[in-house]
Amino acid sequence: MARGGRVIWSIVIPAYDEVYRLPAYLQRVLAYFQERGESYEVVVVDDGSRDGTADGVRELQRAWDQIKLIVLPSNRGKGYAVRVGMVNAVGDFRLFADADGATPILELNRLELALKGGADIVIGSRVLTDPEVSVRALPHRKTVGRLFNWLVAGIGLKGIADSQCGFKLFRAPVAEDLFRSLRTDGFGFDVELLLLAQRRGYRVTEVPVNWADQPGSKLWVIAEGPKMLGQILSARANLALGRYDR
Repeated sequence: MARGGRVIWSIVIPAYDEVYRLPAYLQRVLAYFQERGESYEVVVVDDGSRDGTADGVRELQRAWDQIKLIVLPSNRGKGYAVRVGMVNAVGDFRLFADADGATPILELNRLELALKGGADIVIGSRVLTDPEVSVRALPHRKTVGRLFNWLVAGIGLKGIADSQCGFKLFRAPVAEDLFRSLRTDGFGFDVELLLLAQRRGYRVTEVPVNWADQPGSKLWVIAEGPKMLGQILSARANLALGRYDR
């Protein structure tokens, strides 16, 4: 990233206790953008980690000034961490990606094509099929995912097959508008984000991406499932009451 110059790409990575998985993914992200030869920044938001995640990022910062680190004093949740990263990013195009690297950074090529086709937001999908795409997920996660997407459709998010894939791309003005309005701190933020995007008339395109389940997931379905449902119902109520319009 040229100091004081225009930044084309921002990659926002929320991280909570990711000292083992994040460094390897960061290296792949850096290598990918170095190959592209375009200006970029990688915004890592450490969501109150206790395992030295921030120290690992600082080690990489010594060699890469494209890395920006934001350390939150306590764990606030994935939604909050992504929101902080997005509103502090400066790129023309802003991607948020999960720290585990389940979606390879090369999949940005697929999302970029849809953005060039006129989309305001492009989201990766593990549900839409493509002969060139492989999705490797544990059977119970597939079942839970289908059930969750069915529930979300019933709540009002229409036309989206996979709301939860942690690989979403935005034009900068759209990211600024949506993320400054979000209220959900937890894992349910993706649905709030997409509900609000649809309400405001943004064009959302879903693209199948390669994805592989990674060990060490922070999303425990039994513990987080009811919380996510509550967060989504709250967002739906706020939308119905017009609270995002004030």
